[in-house]
Amino acid sequence: MARISIIGGAGYVGLAYAAALADLGHEVWGLDLDDAKVQALSAGHCPIYEPGLAELIQRGLSTGRLRFTTDYGQAVPGAEFLFLCVGTPSDEQGRADLSYVVEATKSLARHLDGHTILVNKSTLPVGSVTLVEGLLMRHAEPGVTYAVVSNPEFLREGSAVHDLMHPDRVVLGGSNADAVQRVAELYASFGAPIVVTDPRSAELIKYASNAFLAAKISFINEIALICEQLGGDVASVTSGIGLDQRIGRAFLNAGVGFGGSCFPKDVRALTMMARDAGLDSSLLTAILDINRRMRLVVVEKLENSLGDLRGRSITLLGLAFKPDTDDVREAPAIDIVDALVAREARVRVSDPAALEHVEGRWNGVELIEDPYAAAMGADAVVLVTDWNQYRVIDLTKLANSMRGDVLVDGRRVFSPAQAAAAGLTYLGIGHSSETVSPRAFDLASYGAYLSMAAD
Repeated sequence: MARISIIGGAGYVGLAYAAALADLGHEVWGLDLDDAKVQALSAGHCPIYEPGLAELIQRGLSTGRLRFTTDYGQAVPGAEFLFLCVGTPSDEQGRADLSYVVEATKSLARHLDGHTILVNKSTLPVGSVTLVEGLLMRHAEPGVTYAVVSNPEFLREGSAVHDLMHPDRVVLGGSNADAVQRVAELYASFGAPIVVTDPRSAELIKYASNAFLAAKISFINEIALICEQLGGDVASVTSGIGLDQRIGRAFLNAGVGFGGSCFPKDVRALTMMARDAGLDSSLLTAILDINRRMRLVVVEKLENSLGDLRGRSITLLGLAFKPDTDDVREAPAIDIVDALVAREARVRVSDPAALEHVEGRWNGVELIEDPYAAAMGADAVVLVTDWNQYRVIDLTKLANSMRGDVLVDGRRVFSPAQAAAAGLTYLGIGHSSETVSPRAFDLASYGAYLSMAAD
């Protein structure tokens, strides 16, 4: 078993890896500069809502294999592997902000002794292995040796523990074959395919993966809007195209779009990398434009149904960007609430886990965990996050709590028939019957063909 230190060990990725690696029998230190988080974790309190993670942390602490600290001098010396898991948020232009990476690398470099393998888990721009190697060269003490391996993570919030223990693949990029092999051995028990490549390709795999998945979501949302205007049903379209093995069904769920800490940030960063290289990034730009548009689609449906939203009572079910997480970063609900507040609507928000993260964000917006209480007196209810609690909600009870009867289904959880049975007017995404009559093509443009048909 190895001695491993996780730099950024109280963050989402770092904490998941710290807890999982300790559970596999390794001796793990989680280092983070947030003293409050470190103290809470040392006492067995998980600061992140993530199924299964709290149990892993408590088990690691009880065995003594998992410990937390704020001191580089405690975590780094003697470590065989250092996992770099610090954040890389977007800067004002959309590029990845590397300031946390630079500071963390400089700090750990000063405490290196012997030989250490630094594993880049943070989502870093192409060429960052070279950047980290240069920082180590300048700030490490003479005589120490090290190697840097790119090992991007592919964890999904809400299922991080499962994804970590059962990966689709492990990607490793490095120029030191021995270091790559030693990192590969850490994952041997997972039985997943291991992709070994050069560092730049490994870094690109992460960005390309997230951009492709985001593209599928934006694509089906564009198709959903076309369905609304031309009289199709996006559910039928999705079923039809998803059975094509070249396309697949995953990530073809029409709705209010994607959010979170990965897809928006990574698509923006890849866009900027392409532009900085002098390349046209119009497809990547379109992915983000469509995603932003889907938030306004919900508001437009409310306006089409209710008219002026000033003074109208609107309840949102769901705040987190997806179920089984309390993460509200770039969550669709945030943009929808912003738009409703700008239109002077009266807004209530319900969520099982994320409400504390927006306390004080808006004046006059009520945060109520119970969905039926949140819907009391509402003119309309909007489903934004498809938590299981909302999937099984009693629509009749919900309708009885409301003043109006409008249900906007931003995740296509319910059916028009279900809503109608409860006395609700259903406004979904991707079929036209509830909003406008399907628009016909301008057949005058096909005059020559119509003449042929008449002959």
